[in-house]
Amino acid sequence: MENNQSPKPERIAKRIAAAGVCSRRQAETLIEEGKVSVNGKIITSPALNVILDDHVVVQGKPLDAPQQSRLFRFHKPKGCLCTTKDPEGRQTIYDILPPNLPRVVSIGRLDFNSEGLLLLTTDGALAEKWMRGDHERVYRVRVYGQLTDDSLARLRKGLKTKHIFYKPMKIEMEPTEKSARNFWYRITLTEGKNREIRNAIEAVGGQVTRLIRVAYGPADLGSIPRKSVVEVPQNQLKKWQKEA
Repeated sequence: MENNQSPKPERIAKRIAAAGVCSRRQAETLIEEGKVSVNGKIITSPALNVILDDHVVVQGKPLDAPQQSRLFRFHKPKGCLCTTKDPEGRQTIYDILPPNLPRVVSIGRLDFNSEGLLLLTTDGALAEKWMRGDHERVYRVRVYGQLTDDSLARLRKGLKTKHIFYKPMKIEMEPTEKSARNFWYRITLTEGKNREIRNAIEAVGGQVTRLIRVAYGPADLGSIPRKSVVEVPQNQLKKWQKEA
């Protein structure tokens, strides 16, 4: 039987996010700034539904048709930012990502001096969903000097520093030689506040000398070499989405 149903309308910001341009919130900002047009007309309110046949242009570039969501695991090295451009001219992840990679947005961020697993996706809506969820983030953290029992207790209980409250952390020390000056800890978070681990450990008198994210939700870093990207198979991604 022929299907005569018209394409289902969706919010313009959701359509932009699904095309991998940016997150839904960022899309709403672009709209309010007059940087989006629909069928040749500039819009300034995200309260607009569009269908697949509508011609959408974002910052002068026609919007690609929605594609199947794709997810990538990237081993971010130390010394680059998770942003498209930096006013100070510092290196960003987009300077080192493979040229054949489709347009992607990052799921959360790692700061300039942090390294490890960074998830990238072609679907901005998927990125927002992951960031809003309670996915555990697991890190290997090197600290100068051994944290005291009192410091560990404060981190496990949750603490407030610089007017910001950080939720309780799971934290365990890895086996370390007695003569060592630096100690490795495995820390698990359920939130992603800016510089959370560094700030919390500093608040209890410690100093982070290296920070590596090794897992984000069901995805792990594994043995991916630095600066390399590995795509998550579609059947695995669909399984993760279903479980979430």
